[in-house]
Amino acid sequence: MNTVTPKGIAAIVFTAEEIAAATVRLAEVIARDYASEPVLLVGVLKGALFFTADLARALPDSLDISIDFLAVTSYGNSDRSSGEVRLLKDMSEGAEGKHVLIVEDIIDNGLTLSYLQDLIGRRHPASLRSCVLLDKPYRRRVDVKVDYLGLTCPDTFIVGYGLDYQEKYRNLPYLARLEPWVFEG
Repeated sequence: MNTVTPKGIAAIVFTAEEIAAATVRLAEVIARDYASEPVLLVGVLKGALFFTADLARALPDSLDISIDFLAVTSYGNSDRSSGEVRLLKDMSEGAEGKHVLIVEDIIDNGLTLSYLQDLIGRRHPASLRSCVLLDKPYRRRVDVKVDYLGLTCPDTFIVGYGLDYQEKYRNLPYLARLEPWVFEG
């Protein structure tokens, strides 16, 4: 494992171990809630790719799960959301009549999750819940329901474990804060 901190990382906010513990905790609650029902995990690309995979692996083998992905954008190449959410890739499976669990990396202003809940909700799932690894409530613009929440994030731009800045840092096994100069260059 590479122990050298990449250029531009100011501090680790959540270690790989803290992320793993939160994921296992979430999986235990989800498994209990869906014990007798098949569930469709819908990961939100690209940020929730690692979280979706780790969450699926943390769920018990006895749980009937399937996995799908969709992709949206609201940040572009910025460190702030544009406020406009656009669907880039839709789900491959239909949601009608299924128990759907949206798996998202972070909830910040709430616009993306609200958009996804509305989009999938109009497809008549049997149930619709959401699981979010990171909650950053400081800039919330939309009151949105989160059923399963992992960690509360400080009011700073976070990268790693799927989250990026200009497509960099996604591969880090931890979540970290960037040095201010990264945004200037």
